[in-house]
Amino acid sequence: MKTKVMNLDNAEAGDIELSDAIFGLKPRADILHRMVTYQLAKRRAGTHKVKGRGEIARTGAKPFNQKGTGRARQGTWKAPNHRGGGVAHGPVVRSHAIDLPKKVRRLAMLHALSSKVADSKLIVLDDTAVEEAKTGKLAKRLKEMGLNSALIVDGSEVNENFARAARNIPMIDVLPQQGANVYDILRREHLVLTRAAVEALEARLA
Repeated sequence: MKTKVMNLDNAEAGDIELSDAIFGLKPRADILHRMVTYQLAKRRAGTHKVKGRGEIARTGAKPFNQKGTGRARQGTWKAPNHRGGGVAHGPVVRSHAIDLPKKVRRLAMLHALSSKVADSKLIVLDDTAVEEAKTGKLAKRLKEMGLNSALIVDGSEVNENFARAARNIPMIDVLPQQGANVYDILRREHLVLTRAAVEALEARLA
């Protein structure tokens, strides 16, 4: 499919041919959901931890006699039913990561890109070169292009001035092509790819 290429002045800068095998699929919500779940689960630290009864620093002596007190028998003050005792079935340090086949992860990326094309939310930029790293000027340019929430993906390296200028603009994310991922694509309204990013993604997903 052919689409227009824009520049940062919101003017046309030619056309580009997008691969139908990558940008022309019918998006599947189930695959996108599996991939987002996979990404969010994998990035969880899993460092939550509470102390069990075996880790509590309290006496190991029996609290009181087994019989004759009129109270329920108790073996230790470390039990979960006592104040200051260990937590029963509490969280422990672990990995939350789940398995997802590599083919499904690749397919999810194709569907994420295709979903932006299907929603007319994909913009192809000629490049991201700017003369100076001025946040105010760049924010004005992006607003004129209708980009209030966007992920901007450049080639293997992001233009330094552009990255610095975009750093403090709310709802605008900038990534090199190797960092492009399904979650970041879906969490922003628009997806902006440079010519270099399109070429790199098509080579990566071919």
